[in-house]
Amino acid sequence: MIDIREVQDQLSQAHIDGWLLYDFQGLNPIAKKLVGLQGGMLTRRWYYWIPKQGEPCVLCHRIEQQGFAALNTRLQTFKSWQEMVESLKQMLEGHHSIAMEYSPLCSIPYVSRVDAGTVEAVESLGKKVISSADLVQYFQSRWSGQQFEMHQEAGRLLMSILFETFHDVGEAARQRARLTEYAAQQAMLEKFHHNGLTTFSPPIVAVNQNSGNPHYEPAESASAEIRRDDLLLVDLWAKLDKPESVYADYTWVAYLGKVVPEKIVNVWQTVSGARDAAVAFVKANYPSKKIQGWQVDTIARDYIAERGFSDFFIHRTGHNIGEDDHGTGANMDSLETKDERHLIAETCFSIEPGIYLAEFGIRSEVNVYLEHNDVVVTGDPIQTEIHRIDCS
Repeated sequence: MIDIREVQDQLSQAHIDGWLLYDFQGLNPIAKKLVGLQGGMLTRRWYYWIPKQGEPCVLCHRIEQQGFAALNTRLQTFKSWQEMVESLKQMLEGHHSIAMEYSPLCSIPYVSRVDAGTVEAVESLGKKVISSADLVQYFQSRWSGQQFEMHQEAGRLLMSILFETFHDVGEAARQRARLTEYAAQQAMLEKFHHNGLTTFSPPIVAVNQNSGNPHYEPAESASAEIRRDDLLLVDLWAKLDKPESVYADYTWVAYLGKVVPEKIVNVWQTVSGARDAAVAFVKANYPSKKIQGWQVDTIARDYIAERGFSDFFIHRTGHNIGEDDHGTGANMDSLETKDERHLIAETCFSIEPGIYLAEFGIRSEVNVYLEHNDVVVTGDPIQTEIHRIDCS
């Protein structure tokens, strides 16, 4: 559960009167996690109010008050919707600016968890609902020291699995044995399980034109064979199968042959150059300057555009990483949204520009963790050239 005093300190610094956490049947998982609710039958609307000053309060239906007993927090209940509205009005009395999991124009979907009707209901009481995006990042997206250690361990295991996969692919090519993208993916999942890793979805294993699809998913019934002279892209993400563990997420590209075609090398150099430019921007400006997520994306995007590939970089540069692979903190994004949240200490994000052509695609992904006074790029080694898989 979040530290109430720390929340109130952040509210004071942001000049916000209070934070109203709200949920209905799991529509706002952020609220449940931050409040610290464990199980329980919660089928009605509930609110958790944290004022800038004073005692927090829970407002819930009368038949579900037992679900909040463990919070040891002042409790108000309602039976009818009229009682709910009146109780909410009393609870918010004297306060004007109310933070909720809302994002103007849904500009940050990851924190846009409160439905429009509930926002309208709160504003009908004469309140101004503002986005809790910065609060959510501060209280949900920052890692503990132990979580960073678990990220590093997950990264080490992923890199070991990656190079084992490259070896297995090369061995199959040398023996001219049939190996499909799907078979290679499933073998990687077995290695995940054997090494104590878990993931929300399987890794991407894509060759040639399939690598030009950023979210390609090989299927058992429709999967390309991996052969000599193929370009191979592998995107793998996982975390330790332990409570509160966080993800590591990396993308590498390899070529099954001795000489990588010039066109592939040219695209690789552009993508890796954009990746390195974005990392360099963060290192040059953090922590002395406040960096916003969209600015990092712009650095990578401009680098690629200057080299003539603007139309083929079709996604944001990176996403926040946490207990979910795509977390609730700042994304490196000026394309899909304009993420104006600042990059803050103890958070992690990916930098993964890509160029996707009809014949093939190239993406290179690293993870960046912000310490209080340092920038740590994780995933050792960092790919500096297209990995060549010996097939002779």
